[in-house]
Amino acid sequence: MASNLPSLSTPTTVLFDWHGTLVDTLDAMFDAMEEMLPQLEDLNLVSRLQPEELCRNQNDIKLVRYIRIFRRLHPKILAERRVSRTDIFNAIFGDDLGAKKVAHEAYNKCYRRHFGKVHPFQDGIGCYLGALKKLGLKLGIATNRSREFLDYELQLVDEGEWAGLIDTTVCADDVAHYKPAPDIIYSALSSIDKKPGADCWYVGDGYLDIVTACEAGVTAIFYNGSCFSEDDLRALFPNESPYKPDAIVNGFDELLDLLEQVQLEAAARDEHVFADVVSQTRPSHYRAPKPPPERIEPDWHPAMARLHSPKAILFDWHATLVDTLDAMYHAVDDMLPEMRKLGLLDNMIDPEDSKSFEDARLIEYVQSFSQLHPKIVSDRKISRTDILEVLFGEDQETKQKAHNLFNKHYRNHYGTVLPFEPQVKEMLEALNRHVKIGVITNRDREFFEHELAAVDGTGWTTLFSCNICGDDTVLRKPHPDQLLKAASDLGLMANEDLWYVGDSTTDVTAAKKAGMVSVYFNGAQWDAPWLEKIFPGTGAYPYKPDVVVNDFSEFWALVLACRDKTSGAG
Repeated sequence: MASNLPSLSTPTTVLFDWHGTLVDTLDAMFDAMEEMLPQLEDLNLVSRLQPEELCRNQNDIKLVRYIRIFRRLHPKILAERRVSRTDIFNAIFGDDLGAKKVAHEAYNKCYRRHFGKVHPFQDGIGCYLGALKKLGLKLGIATNRSREFLDYELQLVDEGEWAGLIDTTVCADDVAHYKPAPDIIYSALSSIDKKPGADCWYVGDGYLDIVTACEAGVTAIFYNGSCFSEDDLRALFPNESPYKPDAIVNGFDELLDLLEQVQLEAAARDEHVFADVVSQTRPSHYRAPKPPPERIEPDWHPAMARLHSPKAILFDWHATLVDTLDAMYHAVDDMLPEMRKLGLLDNMIDPEDSKSFEDARLIEYVQSFSQLHPKIVSDRKISRTDILEVLFGEDQETKQKAHNLFNKHYRNHYGTVLPFEPQVKEMLEALNRHVKIGVITNRDREFFEHELAAVDGTGWTTLFSCNICGDDTVLRKPHPDQLLKAASDLGLMANEDLWYVGDSTTDVTAAKKAGMVSVYFNGAQWDAPWLEKIFPGTGAYPYKPDVVVNDFSEFWALVLACRDKTSGAG
């Protein structure tokens, strides 16, 4: 038994969260979330996302920003698989109960197409539940899952053997409010004639489970099945927070350790608790869950050492400085069927000549359906220019016709333009005190000038020393003409004293062809293996970025580090 265990009240009842505590339904949950989040615009929920300044911590800020821009979960969340649907909705909608209700209902519709993928969260849970029953404890499940899903999953997991061990189940649709409201705990206890108090333990894997337990006035046990580190746990439950667990267990064996400690403390007081001896009732040791595989992040530090301090920094516009994704994807949706009617899709390159398997699939899908694959639309991570590069390669005539068609349809949608990150304007103003800055965009001037004047409500028209649009040169990115014109307009040589910052392979190619430093802005949060795939460095696709930054805080640090390095050398 572990040492230094907390002293807890003797339980008569143990209630459990369901997903992430007793069972793993992560596959179904994340499939449903990834299907539901692209619907936020249709559900009128984008405008109800939590303002970043009201978010609880930096992780919530990143989550809100990523969902606002890309309408999907941040890759770090998908890789770690540690947060629940309830945690996500609470982070992105805050105290907006109406928005959360709409989101939960939309999620449930999606979950109906995926649920049934359920298994015990760790080995031996059925044995541990059996041991708790032998001790004479009442057992219950209190979950935000809907009744239709819980009842089915309870009969499915371990071939339904748990159902006879559970005295009560309460679901979100049995009460007025979802967690973190304490309703489900109150209802579960009422159904077995118990009152809220320290003799009820609530075991859950999420921050909101602890909030729920504290609000209900019961003992809060955090089940660390996601294998959070000590630093993670301190961040999750900071000292100043009113919501902290009474105990943390890393597996069900440690839950039995807590009960054994309670029994030993009672015996020292000559008190009898439980119907049996914990040490004789507990099952053989089952291993606690393992940590999730680590997401491999792009590493920008080694590349930094080779960079010159810039004399000018040029930026891409869409998906780098600003978010205009809604309008862009709506215009592409409208454009592709018209391209089919005009015969332009007959000019697509052979899928076998594609850079990657994914590019080949994009071509084949557009060939078959005259539209983007739903996954590309839901990912929202590829630009109009990159799409056209994948489809038509070096066919300049067809690409120009496609750009013209895009512009025709973009006129029906453009207008809403948001900073990609909240502090972008402040960063640009700070850069302006040190270097010249400009914009290079494939957007046509009629759209760019409108968006430049509209962004942030006040516009950024005074920030840039130059701006070059798609219709200012004969050839657009990935050709270097626009970058070379910008260098000329600034009175500078096109060399490594100029940086070009952009989010696409097209931007990287243009920068390298122009002889400039390529800074890849990884706002889409691709991991290192994916970056290796889209920048293979082969003879056919030789261009790779000089450096990768994941956000503008990293970019600002990069600029300062290069300036300090140059100053030190002087």
